[in-house]
Amino acid sequence: MWVKPIALGDTASIARSVGERRPDLVLLFGATDQFITTDIQARLLAAFPNAIHLGCSSGTLVAEGKLRDDGVAAIAVGFDRTPLRLATHALATSGASRAAGHALGQALAAPDLRGVFVLSDGLNVNGSDLVAGLVEAVGPDVALSGGLAGDGATFQSTVVSVAGVAKSHMVSALGFYGSAIRFSHGSAGGWDEFGPVRRITRSVGNELYELDGKPALDLYTRYLGEEAAALPASALIYPLKVWNPASKDDEVVRTVLSVHQAEQSMTFAGDIPEGWHARLMRGSFDRLSDGAADAARHARRTLEEQGVSAELCLLVSCVGRRLLMGQRTEEEIEAVAGVLGATPLMGFYSYGEIAPNNRSGVCGLHNQTMTVTLLSEAA
Repeated sequence: MWVKPIALGDTASIARSVGERRPDLVLLFGATDQFITTDIQARLLAAFPNAIHLGCSSGTLVAEGKLRDDGVAAIAVGFDRTPLRLATHALATSGASRAAGHALGQALAAPDLRGVFVLSDGLNVNGSDLVAGLVEAVGPDVALSGGLAGDGATFQSTVVSVAGVAKSHMVSALGFYGSAIRFSHGSAGGWDEFGPVRRITRSVGNELYELDGKPALDLYTRYLGEEAAALPASALIYPLKVWNPASKDDEVVRTVLSVHQAEQSMTFAGDIPEGWHARLMRGSFDRLSDGAADAARHARRTLEEQGVSAELCLLVSCVGRRLLMGQRTEEEIEAVAGVLGATPLMGFYSYGEIAPNNRSGVCGLHNQTMTVTLLSEAA
């Protein structure tokens, strides 16, 4: 397996930046307008016509271990003994998310499928249902990771890029096959809980109506004070932790996608099950950076137990962390790099992160979380 950052320019310079080798996979992340208004996807496709091309939009990307808030970054990956397969599916509405996930899983399912990397539209999806549909089709032993495309704090448009074409209302999944590929994952938050534990008394899917029998939006508005005028973006720095009281190990953090004043409700990136418990959260710079390091340590330890070292790190973190940390967001990238050393880093800031739970191993949708996927090939 080999990894090489791509120097973006004309088609010839793109090809030269990788040398004589030709990649099996090209990953690209960048600002939404760059996918829509430039020909960078076409240039990459012309330079590497035989590779799988996959990417998505984001308000902030991670390239060569550094943060960027504009442009596009791409990386070339070659495999020695790992076949790849890409599946895509239209996502007309968020209500179709489970069916889309199941269709993708069926397209990828095989006895030698080892892992799946998923990229989805970030605004028109129920991420929990998407993951559930995939797991139904491929089984619980196939690890899933990836994330929902982002658009910074604007929440206007997100796209997934496949084979040189960027579209909204689309989800794509990349399958890795064979006995050589090795995966490990880590996820961690670093947010602090505050306020009372509340019960989710009225919800439907990812739509939250009531906490403790009171309008959910009213609760958030009171906690945010003057910041409520900037909803839903301001809610990103006050996420909600939810958990099944019968199984606290499966706790997840949820972030707001939109608010609805008339119904006094809030739409989250993943399910908010009725009857579960919930608690508001807030972050601090040091705790969030420590959480990123914890995610990297967990992934590194798991990969070392398989007898290999990481050859590529794919980071998917949350736009809420970016908004809270501002210029100090570099610190969480540096924290990951400090754990992983010279391992190439590539990734983006998302509207939802997909990864296994560190404790239970169950794959699910996370929010406000740094997730780390490490890849390597065994000799």
